[in-house]
Amino acid sequence: MSYKHDYDKTLRRLNTIIVRLNNGESLSVKELAEEFNVSIRTIQRDFNEKLVSLYPIYQDKRKWKMQDGYKIEKATSVEDTIVLDILEKMTDGLGSKFSTKAKKMLSKIKNENDNPIYAKLNMEDISNHVNEIAILENAINNKHIITATYDYVEYKTELKVKPLKIANYEGIWYLIALNAKNDKLRKYHLKSIGNIIILDTVFSTKKELLELLDNSINVWFNDDTEPYEVILFLNMQLKL
Repeated sequence: MSYKHDYDKTLRRLNTIIVRLNNGESLSVKELAEEFNVSIRTIQRDFNEKLVSLYPIYQDKRKWKMQDGYKIEKATSVEDTIVLDILEKMTDGLGSKFSTKAKKMLSKIKNENDNPIYAKLNMEDISNHVNEIAILENAINNKHIITATYDYVEYKTELKVKPLKIANYEGIWYLIALNAKNDKLRKYHLKSIGNIIILDTVFSTKKELLELLDNSINVWFNDDTEPYEVILFLNMQLKL
């Protein structure tokens, strides 16, 4: 609890400092230390170890300033900046088209070109299936039944399903859907789906099923599996 409290205090302090610098103020380390009731060394670390690497700030006559001409348009907190950096790195695993478009969108709300965060996600590239995804999203949002072709390894088949979710499990993209004839839950490899047609027929979804999808952790879940309790017994022996 203490750690979270300290973390929140630090974020609020850094956010306040950056907003004030962004508004053109010149800030003294000593005055900031008194204002936030922390040590001078803490404020110096804020600048030297955190803020200098994220923003074009500099010291002039012992006061910190924001570089002339630089303006933070929307991302006004350090926490927001970190979140945006992580999102940007996550897009690298989504394929070249998605990654390029995502980075262009993110660049509109952040000013930094260099990202100090590294994240490697082994995700299936679905950049060439943007149109199919858009059609599926439309059908899912409006709860319309669809027909499509599904390409198995050795043959193709026709699908008629109630699409529920587009999901990623362990880097592979799936369409989670109900068979339109018997309402059996099915998972289809997204890249194997083609020729999607949205029908006029609408469907409804049980709340319990949507909760099951939201709580699933891998593709092997099923809608007819009864929940059960698991009790773990740990035998911990201390060696002195």
